[in-house]
Parts: sequence; C-alpha cells; structure tokens
Amino acid sequence: MKGIILAGGSGSRLYPLTKVTNKHLLPVYNKPMVCYPLEKLIQCGIKDVMLVSGRGHAGHFLELLGSGSDLGINLTYEVQEHAGGIAEALGLCEKWAGRDPVLVILGDNIIEDSLADAVKVFKSGAHLFIKEVDNPERFGVARIDEMGQILEIVEKPNPAFSPYAVTGAYIYDPRVFRFIKMLEPSSRDELEITDINNRYLKMHELSYSLLNGYWSDAGTFESLYRANELVYKSCNR
Repeated sequence: MKGIILAGGSGSRLYPLTKVTNKHLLPVYNKPMVCYPLEKLIQCGIKDVMLVSGRGHAGHFLELLGSGSDLGINLTYEVQEHAGGIAEALGLCEKWAGRDPVLVILGDNIIEDSLADAVKVFKSGAHLFIKEVDNPERFGVARIDEMGQILEIVEKPNPAFSPYAVTGAYIYDPRVFRFIKMLEPSSRDELEITDINNRYLKMHELSYSLLNGYWSDAGTFESLYRANELVYKSCNR
C-alpha cells in the first residue's frame, strides 16, 4: 500500500496566517501540521508517500521534508494547479500509485488512533474512518442504522442528521482513479470525495472504522486552536 497526503488549497480560512506559508506547515503544538498525517502513514509501515500541495509555497514542503530519507520513506511531490477539490487532488496521484491501494490522509487532519489495523486487513473497495463529533455539519456526515451499516453520506448537511463525521482519512483500491474521472463538479465547482465514497457504498464495497481517540481538522482558527490543545494535553498527560 502507498500513502498520499493531500495538502493543497488556499488556506483562506486561516488568512493572514497563510499569507507567507501553506496552511499545512503551520505549527500544531511542537511540530508542523503536515507531520501528523505523515506519522500516521509511517506507523502503518508505508514506505512510498506522495504529497500533493498547491502552488505558491510548495517548495516549503521540500525544505521541511526533503526526499523523506531521514524518515525512512520515499517521498514524492505533486502540485495541484487549481483548488478543484479533494477528489481532483487525489486523481493527480494515479500514475504514481499504479495498481496499489492507497491510504489517503488530508494534511490538516490530526488523528490520535493508529490506522494500521485497518490497513493490514484491507483487500478491496473503500474504507473510511468515522468519528462522533459535536459539529458534524462541517464535514461529510454518515447516516448509520441500528445494525451499524452506512446508509448514506451527505456533504455538510445543515442541520446534520447524525453525529458521525467522515474524517479526512480514507483507504481506496486502484479503481478510485477511474471513478474520479467519472465525477461531475459539485455546486462548489469541485470534485467531491463524498461522491466517490457514495459510489463505493452503492456497490456495497464500503467499510469503516470508528475512531476512539481524539480527532480534529485544523483548517479554521477554532479547529487549529483545538488541535493544538488536544496534542498538548496528549503529550503532557
């Protein structure tokens, strides 16, 4: 399995912090934000990682992480020319990924749990990591029945019909790149990863894990503050 970190976007919700650098290079407690998803990939034993960033500050990632040799991995870089959505950014990795499954983590996701068990048992289809949260309307939301089956996933419903947020970590088989090519842009003029997840759901090839430990994105001032607080408390228990 290969690993992908999606660290594009303009970071407009964190301006002016993002005026001089990429959002994913901002500090979360004692290290740059992007180091957290990278650590999750390394914990899973993944050696080949691609990092997708936007234009402007892409070179800052190279200055920080280099080739990945210091971390024992092979790190490759790709640039997303325009902010066209998570699925579009993932599609840029097709040739590099080849026929391997991929563990994809958004660069602003701070996850406490290890993802290694899900990686070890993954065979095909898609696998999501879901967390019960207080503000699910900010995310893709999964409707789960009493049998524990996902019935549907809706992007940013308001009001939310369920407390279960789809976090920014996904495992996909190689078919994901073919499915991305079939997508139509959403009302936000983006290719939505939720549409990919619903496709696997309709094929009855979507599974999930519930995260027990803390999880936060870090894409707004409030969530960036919360992510810092969560990591600080975890490191100083």
